[in-house]
Amino acid sequence: MSAKSAINKELFTPHDEKMLAGVQVKRRTKKKIPFLATGGQGDYMTFICLSVTNKKPSHVSLTKVKQFQGSSAFTKRSQWTIDQLRQVNGIDSNKDCPEFDLMFDNGLDQWVASSAGEKCTFIQILHHTCQRYCSARKPEFINCQSKLLGAGNSILHSAADSVTSAVQKASQALNERGERLGRTEERTAEMMNSAEQFAVTAHKLAMKHKC
Repeated sequence: MSAKSAINKELFTPHDEKMLAGVQVKRRTKKKIPFLATGGQGDYMTFICLSVTNKKPSHVSLTKVKQFQGSSAFTKRSQWTIDQLRQVNGIDSNKDCPEFDLMFDNGLDQWVASSAGEKCTFIQILHHTCQRYCSARKPEFINCQSKLLGAGNSILHSAADSVTSAVQKASQALNERGERLGRTEERTAEMMNSAEQFAVTAHKLAMKHKC
């Protein structure tokens, strides 16, 4: 089981939530946190997770999750509602990069994702989720590649586009098949009509010969 699947199963599913996306991150600039505040020193992995409640009305949250070295458990460290998110900074709109910033009402977090691809997928899903669920002011997305924000090129719509393309191709094939069948039927009708005319003509000639 992947780390994200384990996080969803351990932290979100028991609370009747589902995780929409997650990205493993590290801070670009380390915060100075007192020893006691962290509960001890040691290496850990950090994930930013996007989740939504199953019950209506839907509530969307961004949660910082940590897994400390030597432990299989995941722990929620911070959580924000989607309405507290003010800005998403993709850092570079011209190329894929792993860096991004999240600005909330109470502060700014600067992150580096484990890969540029993972960051791009996360921002893409986050943007789609904000468009769908933000009730009032939507967060600003800056320095993000257009492919991450455009509906036509998004991963979220690629599957639908593929299905649409397949349906169109199937429809075209059926139409072409129908046209071929129609032409075959026309030729068959013409042949039957010619056969009938030939039979009538042959009958008349036979009757005339008898006379």
